[in-house]
Amino acid sequence: MNTSKDWFASWFDTSYYHILYKNRGQKEAQLFMTNLVAFLVLKQGESVLDLACGKGRHSLFLNSLGFDVVGADLSQNSINYANKFSNKTLRFVQHDMRETLNSKYDAIFNLFTSFGYFEDDQEDLLVLENIKNGLKSEKSVAVIDFLNADKAIKNLVKEEVVIRNDIKFYITRSFENGFIIKKIKVVTPTETHEYFERIKYLDLKKIKSYLEKTGLQLKETFGDYDLQKFDPINSNRLILIISK
Repeated sequence: MNTSKDWFASWFDTSYYHILYKNRGQKEAQLFMTNLVAFLVLKQGESVLDLACGKGRHSLFLNSLGFDVVGADLSQNSINYANKFSNKTLRFVQHDMRETLNSKYDAIFNLFTSFGYFEDDQEDLLVLENIKNGLKSEKSVAVIDFLNADKAIKNLVKEEVVIRNDIKFYITRSFENGFIIKKIKVVTPTETHEYFERIKYLDLKKIKSYLEKTGLQLKETFGDYDLQKFDPINSNRLILIISK
């Protein structure tokens, strides 16, 4: 798969990406994983794929709970970092989610809005097909943790400046042509770079249409990491529990 023109292929592989988002809460991630594992009644020793794992914060915690975990991410830099923590039941691989999975799992997690990157709907559908084919059986589950697009658009912070490590991040947000777009201008004492993030507007209706096309079943929806019921107006997240 040629990813040279994909915005995430360059932005996610930079040190600036990790500096900007270094304050992402470990406690929140661990709370979510604890709640999710309990709800899904996953058993120790079962296999979990953390698809688009980044530097592996969810993978590491899932492994500490007793699961056999594989973390997969497009960014080789992230995988190189995560590999420092690998062991017999925790492995990391460089992988494009549009490519076929080589193994099957009891659970596949796609977390922290790691979906909806692609301009063409067919590529989103391909990701779902790969997830479907990567599930061991009809008892296996997939989880997609997406943002609540309607609330995100309604509460869009159009401009802000974030300072991390003497680096200034000038951030602008907009909603254009069906995408939530975040432009990031990185200014260091010696250089300036510009990147962007683009997430497709996907509400529950649109995602349901994706699932129908790929033959996946929507089992449950949640609106936050405490697994409260999804509310299209007030929920921050759209968390989907899916099976074959």
